[in-house]
Amino acid sequence: MMIRRVVITAALLLSIAAGSASAKPSVSSLPTVTAQSAIHRIAFAAPYCSTGYYKNVNGICVHRPSSNPSGATARCRDGSYSYSRHASGTCSHHGGVLRWIRHP
Repeated sequence: MMIRRVVITAALLLSIAAGSASAKPSVSSLPTVTAQSAIHRIAFAAPYCSTGYYKNVNGICVHRPSSNPSGATARCRDGSYSYSRHASGTCSHHGGVLRWIRHP
């Protein structure tokens, strides 16, 4: 019985893999990137930020709060604060947790 399950599972996986390998995205479904859109993104992404500011996920310099905002649970590595109710995923798009203020 166990061998039969393994054979059936292997056959299903091979059929799925064969189907996905033959499916190619059409050119019209691919995103269009123009030089203008690329320049726009680069122009607004700051190489570094002044004192009292931090670079957010989008590369924009944002004013850093002067103290712990009320209710914040963690300070993220990019300088932002998290108000997460659970430890899992806290500051996940901000470089991770730099310091816990109040561990959830």
